[in-house]
Amino acid sequence: MAVIQFFTLLVQSILWNALQELEQSGFAWGALLFAALRQWQFWAVAGVLLLLFGLCCRLRKRSHEVDSSSDEESSSSDREQVEEDDDSDSDNDLGRLFAEHIQWPVQNLARDCQVVKDLIDNFILVFQEILSNSFFPVLEPAIGVGSAFEGWSPREEDIIYRLLVPLKPPRGHAFHLELGNRGDTPAWYSYVRVELVCTCMREQLAQEMLCFLHHPVEELRRNQGPSLLRTLCTGSYLDVQKTARWFYQLVQEAWVVLPQSSTWRLTMLPSIHFCKFRVTEGNNKTHIIEMMFGVQQGNSDIFVSSQNTEALFTPSTTWPESYTVAEAKFFRHMAGQVPHDSFHLRCLQAYARILVGTGFSTYTLKTVVMHLLNTIPLSGWRRRHFVLRMDDIMQYLLRCLEERRLDHFFLGNERVPEEIILPPDFQMAEPLNLFHHLVHDPDTHAEAMREYRHLQQRFTRLLSSGR
Repeated sequence: MAVIQFFTLLVQSILWNALQELEQSGFAWGALLFAALRQWQFWAVAGVLLLLFGLCCRLRKRSHEVDSSSDEESSSSDREQVEEDDDSDSDNDLGRLFAEHIQWPVQNLARDCQVVKDLIDNFILVFQEILSNSFFPVLEPAIGVGSAFEGWSPREEDIIYRLLVPLKPPRGHAFHLELGNRGDTPAWYSYVRVELVCTCMREQLAQEMLCFLHHPVEELRRNQGPSLLRTLCTGSYLDVQKTARWFYQLVQEAWVVLPQSSTWRLTMLPSIHFCKFRVTEGNNKTHIIEMMFGVQQGNSDIFVSSQNTEALFTPSTTWPESYTVAEAKFFRHMAGQVPHDSFHLRCLQAYARILVGTGFSTYTLKTVVMHLLNTIPLSGWRRRHFVLRMDDIMQYLLRCLEERRLDHFFLGNERVPEEIILPPDFQMAEPLNLFHHLVHDPDTHAEAMREYRHLQQRFTRLLSSGR
């Protein structure tokens, strides 16, 4: 009966909106019902409630027929299948109906992600060959991150394929992470300090390189390439913008030897924090790709990366803390745990569509969904539960707004699946409040509540019109 309650609240919301319009227009209370009836949402919800009543009758009749037709010769597997089919009550069938009613964008994310991943893997192989005798960072295989590689995206035209390329220090160098103090926000002010390492013993064993620390500068200049400190660093720190320009040149240099270059087109796109470009297949299908780069924290799934931050200005040696690899790994883990017809990604996709133009970010809704995936039994994310879970997401967001608190999913969360490797201090850390900006600013909080009501209206429209 949860969905009946949900739509009852929906009708109340419509009546309340009509009341507000009347009060603002100066009409009498007696015209309230007439104004509500003029709203198309009222008729849409009324139709849904009539449909719900019909589904209840039909399902009750079907349940009776199944019970009367079962006999003792039915196998246990057959009985289990009947129970599975009959497990959907009126609420569940209504969820399935709405899921089928919504006009989902036509996407082939799995196929396109594999195409992009294969392309970037080819790039990395060429990069490694080009850089094999240099003192530039060592490039590890790229990791698909972001919504596309997590399996959801709001609209086909908005898809950006993001990959993170881990950087390792070259010979004779070491990376040391200097993590900033998180406080109320993630560690936006982290740095990658580059140090030279003595290679005298290695030189004696392999005779392959001079020691940057102990050989004369003139001999190093004459017989060996420049150190990383002299190419991609500002002072002793790895520079994001210099590294991005270096990647940009690598992509252009490597493209000509890739097999795809004979039939595809490459267009470089502007970016100062990562390498961004567009490839167009022979059939004119395009893919926009962002190659970020980062340094791993220990052996964990947390990196400091070249991703953009919300800050207006940060030094080019700043590397914000990135959770994108852990998030992608979380969704891959869930894909192996949820039922085969799970709709958790469709819920994310639907909300990403209706968020456009509001003050809420997709990251906020993704955090809400991750928390709910970690608390609601996974069997409750099937397609027939679509409306229930969509309402759960709205209610969770409302509660967070009222309490002015939305906890970061990884920091201070003791329920993160053990398959995701976090730095030792993460589970012991204080939970990070992503809504910290609402705590001491009444105006910002009031605006967020208005945005929530706007989101509710879009949610109602999605259910009634399918788009």
